Amino acid sequence: MGRYSIAMKGFVLFCLLAVIAEAEYLKYKDPKLPMGARIRDLMKRMSLEKKIGQMIQIEREVASADVMKQYFIGSVLSGGGSVPAPKPSAEDWINMVNEIQKGALSTPLGNPMIYGIDAVHGHNNVYNATIFPHNIGLGVTRQMHDRDPDLVKRIGAATALEVRVTGIPHAFAPCIAVCRDPRWGRCYESYSEDHKIVRTTTEIIPGLQGDLPANALAREHPLLLESTSNGLFGIHMPAYYDSIIKGVSTVMVSYSSWNGEKMHANQDLVTGFLKNRLNFRVRMIISAHSESIGKALTGLRAHLMLITLKFDLEFLFIQMTVLVTLYDMFHLCCRLWYQRTTEFIDALTLLVKNNVIPISRIDDAVKRILRVKFTMGLFENPLADLSLVNQLGSQEHRELAREAVRKSLVLLKNGKSTSQPLLPLPKKAPKILVAGTHADNLGEVPYAEMFGDSSNLTITEPGPSTINNVCGAVKCVVVVVSGRPVVLEPYVNKIDALVAAWLPGTEGQGVADALFGDYGFTGKLARTWFKSVDQLPMNVGDRHYNPLFPFGFGLTTQPVKMN
Repeated sequence: MGRYSIAMKGFVLFCLLAVIAEAEYLKYKDPKLPMGARIRDLMKRMSLEKKIGQMIQIEREVASADVMKQYFIGSVLSGGGSVPAPKPSAEDWINMVNEIQKGALSTPLGNPMIYGIDAVHGHNNVYNATIFPHNIGLGVTRQMHDRDPDLVKRIGAATALEVRVTGIPHAFAPCIAVCRDPRWGRCYESYSEDHKIVRTTTEIIPGLQGDLPANALAREHPLLLESTSNGLFGIHMPAYYDSIIKGVSTVMVSYSSWNGEKMHANQDLVTGFLKNRLNFRVRMIISAHSESIGKALTGLRAHLMLITLKFDLEFLFIQMTVLVTLYDMFHLCCRLWYQRTTEFIDALTLLVKNNVIPISRIDDAVKRILRVKFTMGLFENPLADLSLVNQLGSQEHRELAREAVRKSLVLLKNGKSTSQPLLPLPKKAPKILVAGTHADNLGEVPYAEMFGDSSNLTITEPGPSTINNVCGAVKCVVVVVSGRPVVLEPYVNKIDALVAAWLPGTEGQGVADALFGDYGFTGKLARTWFKSVDQLPMNVGDRHYNPLFPFGFGLTTQPVKMN
């Protein structure tokens, strides 16, 4: 009996150790295993509630460790101006991101969240970061592609490093829209009206992601202005082919429409074309400013409160099924986040349990999300450290931005006659008056994603008055700081020299470098500069093409040799 008892104890101990060993070994946490095996292992451990949580992205201002733990949230976003504190340091960002991440890691499966941020022309939400010229200016540099093919790639790499400095692995950039009409408020995010130039700028993707996408990117907002398939697939889509070939990790779907149909509801383009035809295998994100989620959840709100056994499955199908069929992750934004999050979870759970939306669609979405997380190495290194903080706004990056500013400038006029150029300016000029609203201002009034559409594109006051008063009294150089071409024809004859500087960012010294001759002007217009808005839309190659300055125009100067 004693031997039997000892044998039984040994057997029980052996079984217990085996159970403990198996519990300690989780395949999805083993970096030596193939990614597919890790995803399958994690998927089988996830409940429907945990899967739905992975499909939700919330805003930073409402994110906390408790929220991440309660709802199993898959991602957090810092939108424009969403910061942890006034003028926060890199350490402030790291501490905030890590605190939110710890909430995600405290869930039973320890599934890390993806933190994303808008970083469209540098890490532009972060104090002391290097801000590069905006895309409309970088498109100018691509006109000299043969001379400097790597500029946008180097900018991408510098941006990626500054984003990772703050503990963030996901950049919502770049935008590869082909802006065909400058009246659109986000034209400054487009590199050019010419899709061939936009295609060359996709070199920023390997710069941002590297050979392996340790930084994930969200390809942003195509503008679908063309009403024909030829316009859509011939002009707007080629850069997307290139982006996917170069390994872009995520796509954000536009809030615009094509032939009257919202992109969010366009199954042919989003699922049929992007996922199936282009074989886009990673995740997609619905736009943070889409009306679709809000309308669907508003329609469901009263319905879910009064749910009965005779609920209207057809109504639910119309409101939610199309969205979930198309997308993998949903940004539930801002002040209504709690209401929208709980309603989204309740609605999607109900639809799955009643076989309106198949669980296979949920599984497909979550697998795509997990693939990005594993690729980014978040399961091995979920928390950021302070080892790279000295790279934020580094001198090397600022010199790169200054170089980009110089190369993005377009000299539109230089002197009242070609024989008497005004530029470069003498460095020992006794007096120089700097006038105008941008003499001490970084750029235009912010209008991204809000009120940027303009039907007149005029220079706002006191710009016209300043030109008339100053240029009527002395020789003047007008530097136009804008996110798109504006009406200039009434003023051109009064101006001695005219420079398009676009939105140059933090390193404005690059403008002075060219004005005073340390470097020459080399930029060529990457979009047409119209005479009047009644000509719009007008693009290079159009039949009635009569611009103020044509596509590809740009005067040049030579650097001044110093004694």
